[in-house]
Amino acid sequence: MGGAFLAAAVLARVGGRIGLPTIPLFILAGILLGPHTPGVVLVDDPHELEMLSALGLVLLLFYLGLEFHLDDLKAGGRKMALAGGTYLALNVGAGLGFGFALGWGTSEALVLAGVLGISSSAIVTKVLVDLGRIGNAETKPILGIIVVEDVFLALYLAALQPILSGADSLSAAALDGGKAFGFLLLLALAARFGTKVVSRLFDTKDDELLVISFLGAAVFVAGVSEWFGVADAIGAFMVGLMLGSTASGPRILKLVHPLRDAFGAIFFFAFGLSIDPGDLPSVVWPVLAAVAVTMAMNVVAGLAAARIYAFGPRATANISTTLLARGEFALILATMAAGAGLDERLSPFIAGYVLLLAVLAPLAAGRSDRLARFLPGGTAKDREAEKPAVPV
Repeated sequence: MGGAFLAAAVLARVGGRIGLPTIPLFILAGILLGPHTPGVVLVDDPHELEMLSALGLVLLLFYLGLEFHLDDLKAGGRKMALAGGTYLALNVGAGLGFGFALGWGTSEALVLAGVLGISSSAIVTKVLVDLGRIGNAETKPILGIIVVEDVFLALYLAALQPILSGADSLSAAALDGGKAFGFLLLLALAARFGTKVVSRLFDTKDDELLVISFLGAAVFVAGVSEWFGVADAIGAFMVGLMLGSTASGPRILKLVHPLRDAFGAIFFFAFGLSIDPGDLPSVVWPVLAAVAVTMAMNVVAGLAAARIYAFGPRATANISTTLLARGEFALILATMAAGAGLDERLSPFIAGYVLLLAVLAPLAAGRSDRLARFLPGGTAKDREAEKPAVPV
């Protein structure tokens, strides 16, 4: 465990000196020191870090919820739903078409629709934090799209499960979907109307008690969410959404930082452990084609979101590149596909696709100004108008 932390830290420090983002370097550390690569092996079985990796994802989404205030939801609910729905329609639709074009099978195409269609909440959050864009105007739509994706994710998994398991009972599928949706609705109502009660429960001047309380709440609700068929990270996000609106919200935001950074690094390291580089050459061309489709659809979706929110070219480029990464949800689908006995090419394809976008997305987001030059309205004058005024 100590070796994993140190390896991730060393690679991140080296990469930082040449301007590389930390996310792909944490993943690279996992690949180099995992069981599928010759040399030193720190972890023989990626499942040994499964709980710590899950905790990293929970904390990343909990932090995202803290930043995404209820006032933002109230003020921009309609625009958020429209932007998120447009993003899903474009990307999931393109993923489904791509899956059928590959000719691997109908179930495989449905899996690929989710793989290509859903952004990585963990990587998107990390990119926003690393680039210092949490306070940017376009960040609210980005987080709004992530929220819509997370709701869709829960319903999609519930609908896909009986298909992959071979179940032919529509009533069972409807029951699973209804259970997941009902729990999401319950969490949303608690976030909307339970803020005062939650604020009293977490009202303490002792930092130690506050850390234990919010960590326990986030992990507990994440576990209950999973039991109801909702992704654990969504439950953690909703807890963050509730606590962010309380009087203790600013203190919690500060106290969760080191926990988020430490366990977030382990999440990406554990992802690297699961990748076998030897499987990637057999699916290299489908992976490259899928990456090209995803990049194109993200630019189109970014333009659509910018039109909804009346943003200029720089904000459009930020939306398009920040949402590019695919990650934890794709890995969940890869695991489900392997368990269902689907085409054996799916797992290496998903691993290569996610790894390549995990590297490209942070790099593209950090250089989004270059994309902005080629977007509609991307003249020097318009780009200058988007820059915040500097006080004299």
